[in-house]
Amino acid sequence: MGLTEQLIALVEHQENGVGFALLGAAAAIEYLFPPFPGDLIVVFGAFLVTRRGWPALPVMLSVLLGSIVGFMIDYYAGRLLARTEGRWTSGRLERFRPRIDALIARFARHGAVYLCINRFLPTVRGFFFVAAGLARLPPWKVLAFGAASALAWNLLLFALGATVGTHWERLRAIAETYAVVATGVLVVVALGFAIVWWRRRRTPG
Repeated sequence: MGLTEQLIALVEHQENGVGFALLGAAAAIEYLFPPFPGDLIVVFGAFLVTRRGWPALPVMLSVLLGSIVGFMIDYYAGRLLARTEGRWTSGRLERFRPRIDALIARFARHGAVYLCINRFLPTVRGFFFVAAGLARLPPWKVLAFGAASALAWNLLLFALGATVGTHWERLRAIAETYAVVATGVLVVVALGFAIVWWRRRRTPG
């Protein structure tokens, strides 16, 4: 039995404070350690509500608070990096300083948009909050937009669980397929930017 199955089995038999805490912890850890299958655990929480009769409000609050804890830790890690930028961009990273500064400036202008869509993007969502910290976005703005994105995502999962969650394996397959497709799109977009950047470097003048 893999880690995901073990966590799901553990949550399933804890319809109490422990179960809600596990759901919240899963939502938080995914922001801090992207390979962790936090989304799948949250999807299972939606399944427990719609098909096992777990109370919806505690489950929703657990995963929402867990998400907030996770992304605010990322944000304050970014703020720490911002305060020490001169040190960690020195040496070999010095030549990347203009690009880092340009990225931070872009995020300072459009950070609200990135934070609003973060919860729908697997793997990279935590980096948005680190970037928000580097760009020194106000904590209240990060909290507001991050929480709104997490709430929208959780409501979508609950709606999915209510409509197609009769069988857990079917709901799980949908969630895993979405993660694979979304990650693939992100990889293609990143490769596109990398190719454009490489061609510009190769073009004289």
